[in-house]
Amino acid sequence: MSCNCIGFQSKRKTSSSASSSIQGIESNLLRDITHFTFNELRLATDNFHSSNKIGRGGFGTVYKGTLRNGVQVAVKKLSATSKQGLGEFVAEINTIATVRHQNLVQLIGCCVERTDRILVYEYLENSSLDRALLGFGTKAAKIKLDWQKRSAICLGTARGLAFLHEESVQHIVHRDIKASNILLDKDYNPKIGDFGLAKLFPDDITHISTRIAGTTGYLAPEYAFGGQLTLKADVYSFGIVVLEIISGRNSAKADWRGSQKFLLEEAWELYEKGALLELVDPDLEEYPEDEVIRYIKVAFFCTQAAASRRPLMSQVVDMLSKNIRLNEKELTAPGFYQDSGGSSGMPSSTKKSSTDSSYQMSSVPDTITHVTPR
Repeated sequence: MSCNCIGFQSKRKTSSSASSSIQGIESNLLRDITHFTFNELRLATDNFHSSNKIGRGGFGTVYKGTLRNGVQVAVKKLSATSKQGLGEFVAEINTIATVRHQNLVQLIGCCVERTDRILVYEYLENSSLDRALLGFGTKAAKIKLDWQKRSAICLGTARGLAFLHEESVQHIVHRDIKASNILLDKDYNPKIGDFGLAKLFPDDITHISTRIAGTTGYLAPEYAFGGQLTLKADVYSFGIVVLEIISGRNSAKADWRGSQKFLLEEAWELYEKGALLELVDPDLEEYPEDEVIRYIKVAFFCTQAAASRRPLMSQVVDMLSKNIRLNEKELTAPGFYQDSGGSSGMPSSTKKSSTDSSYQMSSVPDTITHVTPR
């Protein structure tokens, strides 16, 4: 798919050095996007200057850049020691280059020269949701998001996932839905980014058995402990993000109001006590109580311990966008992880007996590529 729509008159031919580097890495996957030279991107980012750094992930650093035609871009430069191998790099290009949706980050092009692997994305003015909501990774204060913006971020993210899961030609499971992978444009419209861990999901199978990848605090129970990947793993992660948006709290840290409980566990206890509004971010001064409570309950449906009990993302869109009555009789305790200091690391509703192996997960919200029982 050509990137002409963002200001390029024609697709540039790759340089000889880039061409030689591309050989042997399924170049057919790369032929329909714009190829930049390393020098072009070096100039665009002022030699990848630290002042242009706008993000950092498990696979590398993201810089703000300006191309020669004046277009601002986000340049994702993979580190030499990146855990994202060539396969993941090609997968990210192939996945995002073939889909277009208003709630997905647009890939502009790439650079492959020698050992350099770089992705070029559209630039989004308000960075990532975790920075806006929680102030992560920046000295600047977090952005004050009113309920209208927060609800729109929830709904837009849900629509992006519904497109990936149910509407795109090849159904896609993202595998790393979290606040830092939801980017915000100048109007705070959300766009899902970072497809380095994404997988195509065939229609004729129930699940994929695969290595575990994603971020602690967002991983669905059946995936984190059994490697059983379905589209419902993304649904679970989305539910966690909704709770973060409403509470203004990081899901993977047990430090809220002195509590040793994690966000999902605390939220469920408030639900059982009939005190859900205690979960709401104190910075959210005005909000429609009934709507906020409905969003929290939708998050519980998304984070049910059993994947089969979670809704499809198209159903989630309906539950968020329409004032419909939720069947709370169907709600059971969600699946969540206890801190490694606890007696178990299993989800609350699926704990193993004392005779079984005990699984524990770190509470540090790092991107991981494999979880092993300890």
